[in-house]
Amino acid sequence: MKLQRKRFAALPATLGAGALLLALTGSADAAPGHGDHRPSVAGMRILLSNDDSMQNAKPDGADGRGIYEVRRVLCAAGADVVVMAPWQFMSGFGTAATGGGALTVSRRTALPAGFEGDCAQAPSKGAVFGVCKGDAPCGPTTPSATPVDTVRLALRGGLAAKVGWRNGPDLVLTGINSGPNVASVTNDSGTLGAAIAAIDNGKPAIALSGGFDMASFKVTPATYRAFADFLPSYVAQLKDRKALSDEYVISINHPNAVPGKQPGRPVWTEIGTETVVAIRYSASPDGDTFAIGQGDCAVPGTFCRPETKRHADWTELNKGNITVSAVTGDRTLRGGADDRLERFVRTGR
Repeated sequence: MKLQRKRFAALPATLGAGALLLALTGSADAAPGHGDHRPSVAGMRILLSNDDSMQNAKPDGADGRGIYEVRRVLCAAGADVVVMAPWQFMSGFGTAATGGGALTVSRRTALPAGFEGDCAQAPSKGAVFGVCKGDAPCGPTTPSATPVDTVRLALRGGLAAKVGWRNGPDLVLTGINSGPNVASVTNDSGTLGAAIAAIDNGKPAIALSGGFDMASFKVTPATYRAFADFLPSYVAQLKDRKALSDEYVISINHPNAVPGKQPGRPVWTEIGTETVVAIRYSASPDGDTFAIGQGDCAVPGTFCRPETKRHADWTELNKGNITVSAVTGDRTLRGGADDRLERFVRTGR
């Protein structure tokens, strides 16, 4: 299902567009005029999930390193953090959910090297759970729950049963994803899908995605770490400014970290229209089977779309900026593009 981009006019009346813009694109330091007050995440209960899994077994960390970097910094800042994430790599599953059968929650006891003691002082000890399909213990080849499954399960009884959070978390964070979620990719993103599941269940959510090193098309360890280090103060400021809401997901993309170069400040963006990943379908000789592969937008038949927005996320990310967008699960189109349709439905003309 596609995610509808939310326009300023549709934001909740309690938080005008200007206030949200200031909150989302302010500096990572405490705002002037707060005196000695420093926003903090201390004491917050935070659920972490993703679409890359909780394994973090690959050398490049594409299968969950980002979630452990976020867990590290939030526990260090005084938050109580629990991970409930897909058992296997589930990137690109969008808002897919499992409608029957059973899900099994498996606690991880041996954590990835370097992250073992990060949450030892937290009330929930930084518990890490993987969620798989079926009613048997999760194993190496067990099919995984989807990103949406993990968040729904967590909020609808999983956290209460496993760590005693009967009122759920204060905030849900999904990611850091192993790649950007911008423009056309947003509609397929399991990172965004899991965050949408959170707001659908009444919890504010932030989706986190890391930009690629364009030489390797991978998110580097330095990018995961730089993004994670940026988060505690920024999340605290969003909380302090009452910008965390279950009416929209805050989608943040961090550019590739370059040694000796600071990323640009957070900038307010819209979800772009540009086709970021072109997919092609190649028919077999018998015409019945189609191989799925990477396409080229220069080739006819790939159905690529151009960028049509001034402040598009993909455009700003490519400039080296941290991009911040508001995304909603409300599929209602707003902003005048549906005028002809509305007029026909209302008047028959």
